[in-house]
Amino acid sequence: MSQSTNSKNHHKIVLVGTGAVGSTFAYACTLLGIGQEMVIVDVARDRAEGNALDLTDALKFTAPKNIYAGDYKDAANADIVVITAGAAQKPGESRIDLISRNLQITKSIVTQVMDSGFNGIFLLASNPVDILTYLTWKLSGFPVERVIGSGTSLDTSRLCKQVAALLKVSPQSVNGYMLGEHGDSGFAAWSHVCAGGKTIAEWMQADSSITQAKLDDIQSEVVNAAYAIIRLKGATYYGIGTALAQHCKAILNDEGTVLPVSTHINGQYGIKDIYIGTPAVLDRRGIRQVIEIPLNAKEQTLMAASAEKLQEIMRTSFPSIGLKY
Repeated sequence: MSQSTNSKNHHKIVLVGTGAVGSTFAYACTLLGIGQEMVIVDVARDRAEGNALDLTDALKFTAPKNIYAGDYKDAANADIVVITAGAAQKPGESRIDLISRNLQITKSIVTQVMDSGFNGIFLLASNPVDILTYLTWKLSGFPVERVIGSGTSLDTSRLCKQVAALLKVSPQSVNGYMLGEHGDSGFAAWSHVCAGGKTIAEWMQADSSITQAKLDDIQSEVVNAAYAIIRLKGATYYGIGTALAQHCKAILNDEGTVLPVSTHINGQYGIKDIYIGTPAVLDRRGIRQVIEIPLNAKEQTLMAASAEKLQEIMRTSFPSIGLKY
C-alpha cells in the first residue's frame, strides 16, 4: 500500500463527500486522532475548504493532523478513500430508493479515484451501501478484501443500545449483530446476542419480563431507526460517522477488530457473489477474515431473502450504467 511520506506509519485518508455524514466522520477522526493527513474532496469546493478550515480549528485540543481540501489526484498515495457522497435519503424514502441517483455518482467517483493511481482501501457509506460497495469492487478491480462497506455497523450499534436498555446494562456489555442488508431486510441474529456470558434466550428464561414480543419490537425499531431520525431532524450522521472512524482506526492501526461490515461473501451462508452485512476481521489488509455466524433455520431464511433482494436490484439496475450482474 502506497504511503504519502517516507514514514511507514503516516496514515492518509481521502474523504469524498462532505455533507452531514462526511463532515461528521471527519470530525470524529479529528477528535479520536485517527490518521495524520485528511484530504476532503467535494463537488462543492467551497464547502470542502470550509470544513477543512473548521476542523483545523479543533487541532489545538486534539492531535496534530494535516487537513485540507483537495481533489481526486490526492488519492494517489492515500491509504483509505472513504466515500460518503451521494443523494441523501429523504423522508419516506428507503435506502433502495436512492439507487438510480447514486449508481452514476459512485461510478464517477470510483473512476476518478482509480485514475489517480490509488492502490489502497475503499470504504463506503453511501446508500444503498451493499450495492454501491459491490459496484465499487467491480469498477476498481481490487481484491475483495480492499473494498468494504459500512454494512450493518450502525444497525448493530442500534441493536446493542436497545438490548442494553431492555437488560438494564451498558451497550458496551451487549454482544450481537444485525446481519444482511443495511436496510429494510436486515435482521437481528438473536441466537447469538448475549450479555454477561448469557445468551438472550438464557436472559429470557431467567426473567419473564423479557419476551419475544419485546425482541420483535426491538428489531422493528432498529430497522426503522433511520426513518424516525430523518423525520425528526432530516438526516442521520452521528452514528454512522463514528462507525466509519472506527473502521478506519481498525484498518490503519492493524487492530484485527471484529466489526459488522458489508463484505464480499462467496459461499458463506450458502450465498454467492454479493456484498452483505456480516462480522469480519479488519486490519491493515482491509478484510482479513469473513466470519460466518452459525444461524438457525429462521435466521438463515432471513439472510437468504436479504441477499436475494439485493441481487435482484443489481440485476435490474446495473444495466443503466453499462454493467451486468
